[in-house]
This record gives sequence, C-alpha cells and structure tokens, in this order.
Amino acid sequence: MSFLKKLFGGGSGSGGDAGGGAPARSAEHKGFTIEARPYAEGGQYQVAGTISKQVGEARKEHRFIRADRFPTQDEAADFALMKGRQIIDQQGDRIFE
Repeated sequence: MSFLKKLFGGGSGSGGDAGGGAPARSAEHKGFTIEARPYAEGGQYQVAGTISKQVGEARKEHRFIRADRFPTQDEAADFALMKGRQIIDQQGDRIFE
C-alpha cells in the first residue's frame, strides 16, 4: 500500500509525482493531451503519465505506468510522451472504457 501512496502523492517517499502536481512535459496528439509524469524510484526515473481528452462536458483520463526506468527525468518524460502516442494510436478512445 505504501508504494501506491508514494506513486499517487499520498506519502512523502522519494518525492515522486505520478499522479498530481505539474507534469514534467505535455503534448497534444490526435485530440488527446499526454502528460509525462515520471517519478523518482531507486535512483532513477520511472516512466508514467496521463492521457486525457475532453468528451462533451466531461474530462476523461487514463493513467499509465511502465516498467522502464531512465537516469534522468527528461529521458523518462520523452519516453512517456512516446508511449502515450503509441497507446493513443493503438487504442484511441477505448482507453477510457
């Protein structure tokens, strides 16, 4: 349970921020917004992010975490944006189901 608290901002842990706060980087892709949210884990940065889309008056959001780790936050953020684009290309709106 403490892992999830750290991951989503419920504990002090390693200072990671996979869920809340400002994203490391963001991009638009096919009407979706991708936010890279890598977090510090074991001396590296774990790839994580959110994909969101405005549907009518509701904002839908999908969070993703990958096992990939990188030595810098910038590298992890770049990879998270690439993975977000890949998820959108493969699944489109089905990610919100």
